[in-house]
Order: sequence, then C-alpha cells, then structure tokens
Amino acid sequence: QVQLVESGGGSVQAGGSLRLSCAASGSTGCMSWFRQAPGKEREGIASIRPSGDSTYYIDSVKGRFTISRDNAKNTLYLQMSSLKPEDTAMYYCAARSAYWSGCSDSSSLYQYWGQGTQVTVSS
Repeated sequence: QVQLVESGGGSVQAGGSLRLSCAASGSTGCMSWFRQAPGKEREGIASIRPSGDSTYYIDSVKGRFTISRDNAKNTLYLQMSSLKPEDTAMYYCAARSAYWSGCSDSSSLYQYWGQGTQVTVSS
C-alpha cells in the first residue's frame, strides 16, 4: 500500500503561482493531479508516466501548469503559474500501482490517493 501526502496549497491572487508536491511512500506507476471544485466533478488535469518522458494536460491548464516527478525522492510536483479564479479547487495527487505505466484521466484507474490540498485563487 502506497501512501500519498500533498503539500503546497494555499491562497493566491490571480496571476500568481503555487507549487504543489506529493510525497509517495513507495514506487508508483503513472501519477496524476486531479482537482474538484465545489459542485463540480473531479477532473484529471495533468499526468506523467513513470519515466517522466510523457506528460498530459487538459486544455484549460496547458501552458500554465507543469507536472514533473523525482523518482529518486518518490515525489510528484505541479508548478502552477498564471493562476485564475477558476483554478480554485481541492487538488488531489493520484497514483497507479508500479505495475501500470500508462496514464488515464479516469479516476477509477488510480489505486492511491492523497488527502487533497486546497488552492484558492482570488480575483
């Protein structure tokens, strides 16, 4: 069983930046960031394969967010820039078991989840 612990959330003004981190207790496969705003469904926003050579972003964050991972530290990152009020949400780190290198935006395919970290962007 792998445990995920997120950190780095907070409140920021529009146009600002935040960096989220997710520390895993062991090796994992694909890792992703999901977010869920009040009254909305959870959505996958960025994914990265174990090798780090392949990433995926939804259109609304492309060019503003960067996902990366440090496998030596079992840590996932999300650098968020040019933040907008619509980015306000609870952000979750998710991971597939080490057996699965492929990524998906379907939350049901992720075995491990963090507790979430709140990101609030004010206008």
